[in-house]
Amino acid sequence: MTVTLQKPDYAATVAAPTSKSAAHRALIAAAFGDKRTSIVLRTSCEDIEATARCLRALGAVIEKTENGLDVTPICHQSIPQNAVLDCGESGSTLRFLLPVCAALGVNTDFIRRGRLSKRPLSPLTELLTGHGASIAEKDDVLLLRGRIESGDYRMAPGVSSQYVTGLLFALSLLDEPSTLSLTGKLESTPYIDMTLDTLSAFNAPPTVRENGTLFHISGYRAAPLTSMDIFVTEGDFSGAAFPLAMGAIGTHPVTVTGLDLNTKQGDRAILTLLTQFGADVTAKSDTVTVSPAPLCGITVDAGDIPDLVPVLAVIGAAAKGTTHIKNAARLRHKESDRLSAISAFLRTLGGDITETDDGLIIRGVGRLTGGTVDARHDHRIAMSAAVASLLTDNAVVIPDAECVSKSYPTFFEEAMPLTDKEQL
Repeated sequence: MTVTLQKPDYAATVAAPTSKSAAHRALIAAAFGDKRTSIVLRTSCEDIEATARCLRALGAVIEKTENGLDVTPICHQSIPQNAVLDCGESGSTLRFLLPVCAALGVNTDFIRRGRLSKRPLSPLTELLTGHGASIAEKDDVLLLRGRIESGDYRMAPGVSSQYVTGLLFALSLLDEPSTLSLTGKLESTPYIDMTLDTLSAFNAPPTVRENGTLFHISGYRAAPLTSMDIFVTEGDFSGAAFPLAMGAIGTHPVTVTGLDLNTKQGDRAILTLLTQFGADVTAKSDTVTVSPAPLCGITVDAGDIPDLVPVLAVIGAAAKGTTHIKNAARLRHKESDRLSAISAFLRTLGGDITETDDGLIIRGVGRLTGGTVDARHDHRIAMSAAVASLLTDNAVVIPDAECVSKSYPTFFEEAMPLTDKEQL
């Protein structure tokens, strides 16, 4: 699908998409509980569906309902010896379920699509092989064999907090207690907190010590996961950031509903960052409204919020002065090399941007010109380019715009509704 946007309309009120982060975690916990759990989802997406598909391959029964998904857990006595898990392009699915399958002792072929086979898994793979698993690669398939054992696990989380989440789930499924020690700089720690909250909700909370760097996991024998009747997923701040940004740089306010203002999601920081840029931000109950106001460049540490960087760069282009985004080297290992992709699309549209080793320098130009954007099959680049169309004098053309389905399939229906002329 090619989308052409020129002075597009955009919604004044948008319901936030379902949090991928919450849905992944709820699905995995429910799949290893003791009874059926109903997971309430306002929306789904390709990444959530990838996790559900993989859990079905392990024996869970996951059925779509009017309100989301019903999950009947995997019977521990009939866990398959061998499985093929199609992870699609979902890094979360692979990084969460690789250690889980190692804990179960399932010989697993993980199918990786798109750039997923190029995205890093070290030091997670080394840690798993050091504790009894065998991991190899054959083209785009990752081959896991063997089983890990309970014990003391020590890892520098490095590239992704998703490794920590995967290990916390996996060690919770082993019979005996284990510890997980984290060394070095922690990044995206709010998403580790989301994992701890999910395990607590399913009555298997790890004990956290030493300022969040040491976890004691009781193991399944002492603390089996206990299913909830209903798990309500929250709205996704990562997805909501796009319509909220439209409110900041556009011509009218935007209200996003269905957000939990007390969430552990790291990307809740979009509210603080929009305020720092100068936008008028009002948050009340489960609703956030952002209204246009004069914007000025800011400095952003992206260590805990890498997914916000593409749309923050667009806001920086609209702001007066210079915006510095730093500590974002991890973006080179996403669905695209996002630092390169952001630089390329903003330059194409007439922006003034410099790419650094670990970030971006955006010099605000106020207005952009327009052009054809190569989104590199990256959902966040495509949506950021759509947001940038509010600043352009000429059309913004986005081929392969359907890639937004990875995280926000209703974006062009709800946040920026297309006319017949805008969709080819």
